[in-house]
Amino acid sequence: MNEHHTPPEGTERKLHDPVSDKLVPLEPLDLGKIKSVDDLVRAMGNTSFTGRQVGEGAEVVEAMARDQECFVVMTLAGAMTVAKQGLIITDLIDAGVVNAIVSTGALMAHGLVEAAGRSHFRYDPRMDDNELYDAGYNRVYDTLEPETNLDFVETIVARILKSWDHNEALCSYKLNRDIGKYLSENVPERGILKSAYEKGVPVFVPAFSDSEIGLDFALHNRARRNNNIPPLRYDPFEDLEYYAETLLKQALALQPPGPDEAQLLYMLGRTYKAWGRLDHARPIFEQVIRTYPESAFAQRAQETLVSLERVQ
Repeated sequence: MNEHHTPPEGTERKLHDPVSDKLVPLEPLDLGKIKSVDDLVRAMGNTSFTGRQVGEGAEVVEAMARDQECFVVMTLAGAMTVAKQGLIITDLIDAGVVNAIVSTGALMAHGLVEAAGRSHFRYDPRMDDNELYDAGYNRVYDTLEPETNLDFVETIVARILKSWDHNEALCSYKLNRDIGKYLSENVPERGILKSAYEKGVPVFVPAFSDSEIGLDFALHNRARRNNNIPPLRYDPFEDLEYYAETLLKQALALQPPGPDEAQLLYMLGRTYKAWGRLDHARPIFEQVIRTYPESAFAQRAQETLVSLERVQ
């Protein structure tokens, strides 16, 4: 027996007009109208999928660059410098777009090779990895980093570490700053650390030991111990403290006078107190009390000052 099933009725829809809904129409990529890279990237923003992401990403970068109150922390990973993209980062630093950098150590190490005047080379597929190893070539995908480059970089790092006061702890931003200073004073080539030093941009490397420069530091300390010289001390938390201090100061610089500023000042004072930098903490707490006497944070600042006096 055949039964006849009537399909359910479709849901009634009221079809909208996309213009009335203020939807943005897309446009075909017309190469005949493209006269520059800027034209191309902006036109891609009116297409779809990854092309649109490229265009929208460029708009975000432009907005950050034009916003004088935007503090830009550039985070870097991957083989960008060995892939010859280092001068892009250098240009952004020189233009004042980037205010701080957090990077992998390898990226800074390979960038230092280039900044010191050495070259990377195209990989020859006729050589397998065993042959490359025997010849002293480190392969990064399709590019080679000669071991002689890394040996040369080690001499630069060793020169800086040799003059370092062993009573002062090292951290990545301090060492990168001094490498940049050396490059600025001795090397004509452009480079990330050189520009970062000249523009006052701190460069942080959280995984410092996982890099060529970190290994250079370890070898330098081993040589110091073998020669009965006190080893240098590396403290990654100095990076953390300086990074937090930098961002708090930036937040204060952008914060208009008012209750929120009192809170930020109090937080900065508490941060200094936690780090044991009481000579910095006291004047901050005093500023909170003096500037915002009616604020709840003024009372907290006063209590904190009293507690500091008790521990002395």
